[in-house]
Amino acid sequence: MSGGTLRLACLDADAPPLFGPASAAGDRQGFEPEVARLVAQELDQALEWVLVPWTDMVPATQRGDADAVLCGQGITDLRKQASDFTRPYAVFHEGILIRRGDPIRTAEDLPGKRVAAIEDSTNMTLAETFEGAVCVPFGAGSDDVYADMLAALKSGEVDAVVDDDVVFVPLGESDPDFELAFVAKTGNRWGISVPKGQPETLTDLDGALDRVIADGRHKAAWQRWLPTLEYPFDDEVTRSAP
Repeated sequence: MSGGTLRLACLDADAPPLFGPASAAGDRQGFEPEVARLVAQELDQALEWVLVPWTDMVPATQRGDADAVLCGQGITDLRKQASDFTRPYAVFHEGILIRRGDPIRTAEDLPGKRVAAIEDSTNMTLAETFEGAVCVPFGAGSDDVYADMLAALKSGEVDAVVDDDVVFVPLGESDPDFELAFVAKTGNRWGISVPKGQPETLTDLDGALDRVIADGRHKAAWQRWLPTLEYPFDDEVTRSAP
């Protein structure tokens, strides 16, 4: 990490309650930014966001522009080829969002439908399992891939979008244009990714995350931002309690 500052890469987008766009001062609100603040505080570090497109998050850490990525990184074998990961800070499933009123309710309704997801993501991995669906990758060169996918869905360019339940469950309940077709119980584990060859940074982040989960600060953040989702680490907190 750079001096007394923890630099974390993420895209600048509006995906509540996971995160919102950065303010003029560079502050961000949402579940992931709060986890980041807890980790930085535990390490006695200032927090700085390095805002880049989705496809440049990991390269930013490899260039040394950021220390780690805390931004929707499911822990997958493919990603572990380029980065090391901390223990999980979240476990999420995946939602399939459609235009409100469209007759898609299960994966069996997707043959011939255009299904969007971020390229090289766990969401795209799921989309590719939908037999007969036409997968439409989004991401390369976009400053806000999430907004791009929603715009494509609204316009009819695609028929469905796959993303994580943490953003699609509340969106499907509140947005007049969209609804949640179904949720796939994938149990994706999300972690903070660190470039290969940085074992001290990985150990520091992993230890800090462990401590804020064990003492309940992480659960308080989860309940504040994600009150409708089951907290995934209760057993760990119980075991660590005195």
